[in-house]
Amino acid sequence: MTTSAHINGPLSPDQAIAAERAIRRCLLDYCRGIDRCDETLVASVFHVDGTGDYGSFVGLGSDFAKHATAKMRVYAISTMHLIGDSIFDFTSLLTADVETPIMALHRCRGDDGEFFERFGGRYFDHFECRDGDWRIAHRKLTQDWDTKELVEPAFVPNRFHPSPRL
Repeated sequence: MTTSAHINGPLSPDQAIAAERAIRRCLLDYCRGIDRCDETLVASVFHVDGTGDYGSFVGLGSDFAKHATAKMRVYAISTMHLIGDSIFDFTSLLTADVETPIMALHRCRGDDGEFFERFGGRYFDHFECRDGDWRIAHRKLTQDWDTKELVEPAFVPNRFHPSPRL
């Protein structure tokens, strides 16, 4: 259904647009934080009591931020997390269920040389607005597909500036 009442739920059109922008920024901050191994930025997208269920990790968002950024810093040379168009279902004036497609690319180095891990899945997030601040109250990650591919770099080292990582 694509009526304004269905799309915006109980929010006015202006409230829905503002909420979507805040939520979208939160999703992008998460991707940026993971890619830069920035524990503080990743943790900031969750409410203090916010939780995540990533399959292999279930717990507080702040604990996931610490776990994931430490692991990525050691395991991956670089990463890129891309999100698709989110579907927003505003369930009240202060809550939203948001489904977002995700694709993650991890450039890694192993015994057989460099390889890419590609992952496609979806974030199923329950957002809450507390004191005017939209953050994740609970996240569930699902997997649609994954691949691993040995690669040979296309460019000579140091041809471009490296991406920032903390």
